[in-house]
Amino acid sequence: MSLQINGYSAQLPTGIRARRVADVNGMNVHLLEAGFDAPGRPCALLLHGFPELAYSWRKIMPELASAGFHVLAPDQRGYGGTCGWDDRYDGDLDSFRMLNLVRDQLALLARLQISQVDLLVGHDFGSPVAAWAALIRPDIFRSVVFMSAPFGGPPAQPPVQPYVAADASIHEALARLKRPRKHYQWYYSTAQANQDMLGCRQGLQAFLRAYYHSKSADYALNQPHPLASWTADELAQLPDYYLMDQALDMAQTVAPFMPDAQLVDANAWLPEAELAVYVRSYEHTGFQGGLNWYRCGTNGMNAQDFSLFAGRRIEVPAMFIAGSSDWGTYQKPGEFERMQGPLCTQWRGAHLIAGAGHWVQQEQPKAVTQRLLEFAGKL
Repeated sequence: MSLQINGYSAQLPTGIRARRVADVNGMNVHLLEAGFDAPGRPCALLLHGFPELAYSWRKIMPELASAGFHVLAPDQRGYGGTCGWDDRYDGDLDSFRMLNLVRDQLALLARLQISQVDLLVGHDFGSPVAAWAALIRPDIFRSVVFMSAPFGGPPAQPPVQPYVAADASIHEALARLKRPRKHYQWYYSTAQANQDMLGCRQGLQAFLRAYYHSKSADYALNQPHPLASWTADELAQLPDYYLMDQALDMAQTVAPFMPDAQLVDANAWLPEAELAVYVRSYEHTGFQGGLNWYRCGTNGMNAQDFSLFAGRRIEVPAMFIAGSSDWGTYQKPGEFERMQGPLCTQWRGAHLIAGAGHWVQQEQPKAVTQRLLEFAGKL
C-alpha cells in the first residue's frame, strides 16, 4: 500500500494501512495499522522515538499482525503526518510534557474505542512514554516493553521542598574537560538546534544517513559498556553523538561518520528509498516538535510531574530490548540496572540483540519480533 501523508510517501509492506484519526487530544493523528481486518484482536501499540516515525515499525508490524494482534503505530506529537501540535520554539511547550504524551495515547485509544492495550512497546523516546503509561494506567496498558532506553523510574520519595532544577555543575565540568564537551540533550534544548540540522551544510539526507549510521551496529566502534557515575570523566567515554564537542552542532558532529557509497549501497536495513521517507517528512515538519520533548526533560518540567508518582512501581509484565551495539543502554549510568530491580514487579528480562545498534527494530526485525512474541506468549 502507498503511504502519502503531509509531503512524504512510501510503499508500505502488505497488510499495513495508513489512516487519520481526528480529535485526539487536540491533534489529527496519522496512524499506521495492521491486523485491522478481524475485530476483537488483542491490541499492540508501538511508540517511536527521535528522529523517527511510525514508519520505523514497518518491518515488525506484519509479523505481529500475523500472530493475532491489532497493531497500531502513530506518528507521535511533533512528528510526521500528525498535525495540530505547535512547531514553534517559543510556542506551547507544556503540550510536550511526558504526561501529556501519555494522554495522547489514552485519547487515541478512546477515539478508536479500544479499552485495553495488551502489548505496549516504546523505542528510544517512545520508551519513557510507554513506561509512564504502564506505571500510571496498568488497567489499560497490560504489559510494556522498553526498547533502547532503560526506564529509571519515578523518584524514590516525594520531594520535601519545591522542585529545583538540576545542578549545572555537570555541564561546567564537561566544559572544563581537556576536550571541552556538552551533552546532546541540552544541545537539543537550544533554540538553534532545529535549524542546525534542517539547514546543515551537508544536506538533510546526508545528515540523517550519518546520524543513523553512527548509532547503528554498522559503525564498528560502537562498543558500549556500563558507566560508573554521572560525572564528566565517566560521561566522556560516551561517543560524540551523545557527548558532543563544545564548539560543534549535531550535523557537524556526525559528519565524519558518513558512510562511503559502498556501505550505503550495501545497507539492507535502511536503503536510500526508505531513508528518503524520513528526509521528506523532516523537510516538511522540521525537528522542533521532537526537540521539545527534550526541553521538557532538561528544564525540569517533567521532573515536577514525576514527583507525583514517587515510589510507584510498574506492576504489569515488563521487558527490555536493545541492540548489543547500542550505547543508549548505558548513557544514563545506573538506569539499566535499576530498571531490572524492584522498579518492575513482573520483570521478564533484558535482551541485547547481536548485530543491532540503536535502531534495533529496523536493524534486526526478526530477532525483535521473536522476543516480542515470546514475551506476549507468556503473559
